[in-house]
Amino acid sequence: MTLHRRTTDSLILLLVVLTVWQALYAIVGAIALSPPLITVANAWGMLADAEFWPNVASSFRALGLAIGFEVVLGLAFGALLGLNRLAGEVMEPVIMGFYAVPKIVFYPVVLMVCGIGQASVVVFAAMHGILPIILFTMNAVRAIKPIFLRSGRVLRLIVVQTIWHIALPAAIPEVFTGLRIGFAATMLGVLLSEMFGSKNGLGFLLMNAIGLNHVNDIMALTLLLAGFAAVVNLALLALDRRLHGAR
Repeated sequence: MTLHRRTTDSLILLLVVLTVWQALYAIVGAIALSPPLITVANAWGMLADAEFWPNVASSFRALGLAIGFEVVLGLAFGALLGLNRLAGEVMEPVIMGFYAVPKIVFYPVVLMVCGIGQASVVVFAAMHGILPIILFTMNAVRAIKPIFLRSGRVLRLIVVQTIWHIALPAAIPEVFTGLRIGFAATMLGVLLSEMFGSKNGLGFLLMNAIGLNHVNDIMALTLLLAGFAAVVNLALLALDRRLHGAR
């Protein structure tokens, strides 16, 4: 029954979006939007273009590297702050303050350090996604039952063993929530970095289309990116709910 209701709600939402989209096109015209059917056709044409896929590969490679980088550092740093309550209380306001600052203000520094290319894309994207992972991991580890941590001390586990064998397994549902939010932020970071400091990638294609005022290309790329983000987020959300339900 729940699956049927979700499917119905999704179809209704899709119908509303298409209706609003077509209505906006009727108001503003082709100078700012392309109609839904034409946008889908243009997006399909992009997928059939061999020159499109190297840019997809570039963006996905940067996304994968950034996620791998932020997962390793974010989980380790967040778990350490969660285990050390004093350090966590000191660092949490600092992390929250940095999280609230638009990361685009640091982009010139990233470009000066890493140069124009994939290195700057990966670093800038990781800056977006690592903070949610740290915060969720830290708070999840803090909430672990003390008896688990006392068991680690009784077994004389070192810090790395305590994190790997006790802290992270006990905090998996909350940690995964941080990973899910971090993914969305990382994807945004990849696109922004490619738009302003890269010679390839989906963000570069989008910025190039904006500069040339190719409305059809802008809409097609936006549709493809939104569709990919929605599918991945729905999959991650379903897994997130399953982890919390199985806890």
